[in-house]
Amino acid sequence: MRKAKITALTLAAGAALAFAPTSVSKACTTVIVGKKATTDGSTLIARNEDVGAWSKHFYVHAANSMPQTYISQDNGFKLDLPKTSLRYTSTPDGEQENGQWIFGENGINSANVAMSATESGTSNKKALKADPLFKNGISEASMLDVILPYIHSAKEGVLRLGQIVEKQGSAENNGVIFSDKNEIWYMEIGSGHTWAAVRVPDTKYAVIPNQMVIGKLNLKDSKNYLASTNLTKKVKAWSKSKKIKMTGYSKGSVYYAKAFGTNDKTDSIYNRPRMWDGQRILTPSKKQKITKKHFTLFLKPDKKVSVAKVGTVLSSHFTGTKYSTYGKWKGGYRPINVSTDVESHILQIRNNVKNEIAGVQWLAMASPATSVYLPFYTNITDTPSQYKVDGDYQDPTNLKSAYWTYKTTGMVLEAYKNKSFLDSNGKKTNLMTKDVKPTKKAVTAKLKANLAASDQKAKSLNGDDLSKYLTEQNQQNADYAQSKWQTMNKSLIVHSNKLASVTKSKLTFNK
Repeated sequence: MRKAKITALTLAAGAALAFAPTSVSKACTTVIVGKKATTDGSTLIARNEDVGAWSKHFYVHAANSMPQTYISQDNGFKLDLPKTSLRYTSTPDGEQENGQWIFGENGINSANVAMSATESGTSNKKALKADPLFKNGISEASMLDVILPYIHSAKEGVLRLGQIVEKQGSAENNGVIFSDKNEIWYMEIGSGHTWAAVRVPDTKYAVIPNQMVIGKLNLKDSKNYLASTNLTKKVKAWSKSKKIKMTGYSKGSVYYAKAFGTNDKTDSIYNRPRMWDGQRILTPSKKQKITKKHFTLFLKPDKKVSVAKVGTVLSSHFTGTKYSTYGKWKGGYRPINVSTDVESHILQIRNNVKNEIAGVQWLAMASPATSVYLPFYTNITDTPSQYKVDGDYQDPTNLKSAYWTYKTTGMVLEAYKNKSFLDSNGKKTNLMTKDVKPTKKAVTAKLKANLAASDQKAKSLNGDDLSKYLTEQNQQNADYAQSKWQTMNKSLIVHSNKLASVTKSKLTFNK
């Protein structure tokens, strides 16, 4: 669980956090889409990382660059690592802990396996009484770095993480997502040493908030379900214990979310409405009430889902509904997109290109609603310079930093999101309509065209020449998008002056 960093920026974001009935660290939203449900046959796993107001970086870690023994500077978790490791990407926090990058959050390795970690959750009291969390166990801060460099498939990721949880314990309740070109696995860690995972159906998707959602486990079907050792026996015993009285066990089966998770009043405001919103966008034919107590985990979309459509879900603030936080915000429900998002990622493993360019890490710094997703190749030797600016945490005016460029947009929009002004033609407009949407549309179109062009060029390249080319393309796209955003920010600030309130002073002065 993240440690709160109290700064002026954190305090400035206080209004945006006021609705959250739980801690800031438990504030992400996940979207996962099977390969037969996407427009191009890719697997897609995505998540908003929402923690507050500190910066994020984007790094590529060379093969065999990991230490032989990993010791987390966050909670002391210790693990001996294999001698060899794969190249992988990550988006760690902008500040190091004693020289160590932590909270890597998401990435793709050289075997084209993607990982997003984590979707923080909450275990119920009975589960934690039966099997308490372990203070020095594996946590979000170190999870990506000790798992992603060592796996060659999504399922292997589940098994490696599961083995660590069973042997050394978990410090938190978390949801973790793994994907490769063939399949996606969603995993939940429900207590100190228990976990369960389910294979995402190829034809379906899921939108997951900070709530455990895995239902009935069919552990005889190892192609689609996995769980910690003797899970069924343990839950059965805990359900019969007079001290614990755990629920979720019935006739030899475990309903994982019921046994280990929560579904209470807090979830009705903070979590379930996000599932409703995502399903509303992807399966509008399915009419549901936002107050529904249980939502089906996996649904078929009405239309095949694109990367852009996933971005629409992750950018939603109940957009276009009476529950919108950009309006009257009826019900006070917690939206998917909030101003305290620090990065949003869509990890795409493509099946319609050669393996060397299959992995694309779409990355939007800060809030995706006021940012833009850049398609970064992951078969690279370096990341764009503006995504690894050091020491920028306390300097939001650092124009070299990609994070602070996009964060600036979000902070200005948040202050004036419900206000309008008259443009040069005397028409009523707002900052989002006037500045952000046109820029976002133009930049997105250009980046999409660039990706198609570089895919074509990449067909004739191999080995080091290919990696060099892809690295250069990433830098060029980063330069282009940031330049357009910085120009737009200047216009945004000028227009925001028209919305600034001017209060008459009650002070009197001597003449």
